[in-house]
Amino acid sequence: MNQPLIEISGLAIDYPARRRLGGPRERIRVVEGVDLSLDAGQTLGLVGESGSGKSSIGQTLLGAVPPAAGRIRVAQWDVGALRHRDLRAYRRTVQMVWQNPYASLTPTLPVGEQIGEPLRTDPGMDAAARSRRVAQLLDQVGLRAADAAKLPHQFSGGQRQRVAIARALAPSPRLIVLDEPVSALDVITQAQILRLLEAVQRETRVAYLLISHDIGVVRYLSDRVAVLRRGCLVESGDADQVCERPAHAYTRELIGSILEPGPLEPLADEMSAGTPSRPGPSWGGTSVQGPVRQRGECPR
Repeated sequence: MNQPLIEISGLAIDYPARRRLGGPRERIRVVEGVDLSLDAGQTLGLVGESGSGKSSIGQTLLGAVPPAAGRIRVAQWDVGALRHRDLRAYRRTVQMVWQNPYASLTPTLPVGEQIGEPLRTDPGMDAAARSRRVAQLLDQVGLRAADAAKLPHQFSGGQRQRVAIARALAPSPRLIVLDEPVSALDVITQAQILRLLEAVQRETRVAYLLISHDIGVVRYLSDRVAVLRRGCLVESGDADQVCERPAHAYTRELIGSILEPGPLEPLADEMSAGTPSRPGPSWGGTSVQGPVRQRGECPR
């Protein structure tokens, strides 16, 4: 049996709190006792309301926030043991696509230079090879090679997110963390970006950690779903089973809070007309996690 690409066990994450006058600096625990795994080429959706700890887990996977407890392994890397000198090499393995396509790109730098920036540390790639790779990446995300010379303000929001995806793909990562990648886009553009992410995954076998409050988006793109509430993992399992037959009351509340169709709706006719682009998950089952104490309290 193949080893998962990501293995997380007993993860806890703390942030420093404001120091009280004359007192020691305290820390606030935002994630407690989380166990997760993800196979290569698969998507794990992290869903929960704001403040549930989703983005903190993503930041820890990037090596930006150290774990307070537990263990995280990504490919051959022990994330908790990363040294500063390891980060450049590690971040060729893990990349990120941010929520806001208007803020994630440098406004004064042509997008081709931004896409090619992660390639500058590759000693075997000269300027001509980088230019060819940038053109290939732009084509892969549905843009033209000539777009490399443009500045970000010359693109729409959806096109900027395509540029961000191309930049994340540049170093050929094993994992891309998608932090609310479509929430700033209109519904039709959301659907287009989700289809692009599917196509990229089929072609490259990259794994995704999809962070979202939108359970419709998570269900569409994910093979498995993990539900977080106030830093605790309350339910995880096969995406369809968690979304159709949720075992935890909080998951049922999240699903019940959806008031209007999500990005699946524009794709419904296309998906029903042919074979679904995403194969069914290879294994099923859902588990409800027992209560984990989070500084005295964890929601049941």
